[in-house]
Amino acid sequence: MYEPKPIDTRDVVLPKGILALTENIAENVHNVWASERIAQGWTYGRVKNVEKKITPLLVPYSELPDSEKAYDRNTALETLKLIYKLGYKIDKRIL
Repeated sequence: MYEPKPIDTRDVVLPKGILALTENIAENVHNVWASERIAQGWTYGRVKNVEKKITPLLVPYSELPDSEKAYDRNTALETLKLIYKLGYKIDKRIL
């Protein structure tokens, strides 16, 4: 039986500048998901129907229910924390 074992990131404290990226990443996570669904033939509908490939979540991130935004934010936050946990740093440079 599969037992997920995510890396424990509870001890990671992100710098404020990096923490601010959470919302940007969360919105992008949603947009990537939505793009993939649309490419697979999914369309918007008020009620989810897997057989007909209809979902109420094919809306801009700003229109998602808070519960869905929280899911995307958590994905973004845990990804950022994992990057730091593994010893990497994020540096914004003007190129």
